[in-house]
Amino acid sequence: MIKVNIKGKDVINKITIKGHSGYEEIGKDIICASVSSIVITSVNAIIRINDQAINYSDNHGVVIDILKHDEIIDKLILNLIELLKELEKKYSKYIEIRRC
Repeated sequence: MIKVNIKGKDVINKITIKGHSGYEEIGKDIICASVSSIVITSVNAIIRINDQAINYSDNHGVVIDILKHDEIIDKLILNLIELLKELEKKYSKYIEIRRC
């Protein structure tokens, strides 16, 4: 299962994504491919707008530290989360999103 942890109460400060969905074998898994596409597209958009807004790493999972907030960055982060939530609605057996 893919586990998404969102940290921050009023403002999102960190998103951590770990695991494999188990929907299909690696390389054929549409859930993992969807999560990857959502994250990569969102991260690239944020970096293009402000390359100092986030710190991103993808070693043994994905960690996105949100360092700077403004209207556009926050909307892109919320969009990333909403897209993942839509995926979770349809495939809740394979992806879980938690807010801590």
